[in-house]
Amino acid sequence: MKLNPVSISRVVVMLVLASIMRPANAQEKHAFTAQQAVDYAMKNSINVKNILLDYKLQEQTNREITSAAFPQLDARAGAVYNPNIAVQAFPNFIAAGTYGVLQQEGVKNASGQPITAPGDFGLIEAQFGTKYTANVGVDLSQILFDGQVFVGLQARETSLQWAKKNVEVTEVLIKANVVKVYYQLVAGKTQLDLLDANIERLSKLQHDTREMYKNGFSEKLDVDKLTVQIANLETEKKKVQNNIYTGYLGLKMLLGMPVKDEVVLTDTLSDSKLKDGILESSTYNYSDRKEFQYAELGKKLREYDLKRYKLSQIPTVRLTSSYSKNAMRNKADFFGKGDWYTFSNVGLNISVPLFHGFSTRSKIETAKLNLEKTSNDMENLKLTIDQEVAIALANFKTAIENMDYQKQNMKLAIEVFDQTQKKFQAGLGSNTEINTAQTDLKSAESNYITALQQAIIARVDYMKAIGKL
Repeated sequence: MKLNPVSISRVVVMLVLASIMRPANAQEKHAFTAQQAVDYAMKNSINVKNILLDYKLQEQTNREITSAAFPQLDARAGAVYNPNIAVQAFPNFIAAGTYGVLQQEGVKNASGQPITAPGDFGLIEAQFGTKYTANVGVDLSQILFDGQVFVGLQARETSLQWAKKNVEVTEVLIKANVVKVYYQLVAGKTQLDLLDANIERLSKLQHDTREMYKNGFSEKLDVDKLTVQIANLETEKKKVQNNIYTGYLGLKMLLGMPVKDEVVLTDTLSDSKLKDGILESSTYNYSDRKEFQYAELGKKLREYDLKRYKLSQIPTVRLTSSYSKNAMRNKADFFGKGDWYTFSNVGLNISVPLFHGFSTRSKIETAKLNLEKTSNDMENLKLTIDQEVAIALANFKTAIENMDYQKQNMKLAIEVFDQTQKKFQAGLGSNTEINTAQTDLKSAESNYITALQQAIIARVDYMKAIGKL
């Protein structure tokens, strides 16, 4: 088929667009240890990103507090048009002064009598001002002393530490969840390996039983039963694979990773790694827990809050200054002929709080109560930590013991199955014994996987409880 120039151009455009779009849609592959998975989550988790934004918001709040201690400079400009200038009425002092001078000089009226001032000179009505006025200027103010502002400045660093500690509390929670899911997926691979080993055993037994059936030493029913058992194991394997698949999706969600990307878990899981000597020392400190550190900083902020309201009862001192240029015109021509008159001042303002309807006292009492409540919460947090450590330690010890027991039980079940299989192949055992041994082995393996997963969760919970995660 011959392509015309238009067709060739379309093909070229499609190829170019495909080359541009392919990198955006390309699947990435990530091989992670548990720590690398945690590190990835700390950079990409939406929860971590949001809590880091809270930290940045606190930084902006601190800058706002700091700005209150800096000079405040404002520029202003305005113009006013007065279509009707206000009329002012005031006593006629001009007439009163004139009569006073005439009387003092002895001036007489037309009748030859001394001039006598009337009892009421009336009022003078006049308009003061111009049709147009304009004003430009700058205003400067500076706080010299304000107790609340100074306390706010003192609390800035603690506020940042408090926000940072909140980030760390969130990171610990995310780390705990990531590690749990990570090693549960690793345990899922162990479960698949056990299922594959079971399928392989039964497949070999099925082959041997089929050969015995061909030679007349076994029944077809025995072969069919093994076929059913293998099919059941294959079905269970598919369920486990699906659970692992959904588990990977959950892990990607925790990590903040696109669903299309691939994750490969490189860490392995062993009994010794789970135990890892963490039970050698059962001592712990409250201050190792991020939540307790967070609460301590919260209490310190409450103390600043109380101090702020107490200092609001003392005077505040502010320096003010203003510089203006004023113009007055009967026409809207401020940049033509005419003067601009300068006005400036410098002032010192002292504000002394006297009575505000008992609101300040109420604020102080509220701050005291909040501080007392925070202290009580910290004591309760200590009790909670003690309880969490005790429960986590007991659960971990039990989980480890159960895991060891189930592992030994699984090994024994494998040995029993192997011996029963040999007896059956030698014609000394029955199919019922084989089925029983297989059922016991499957139950033992399931119990071991359950114990292994419980041990993983118990270890993470214990490490988190003592603040060592």
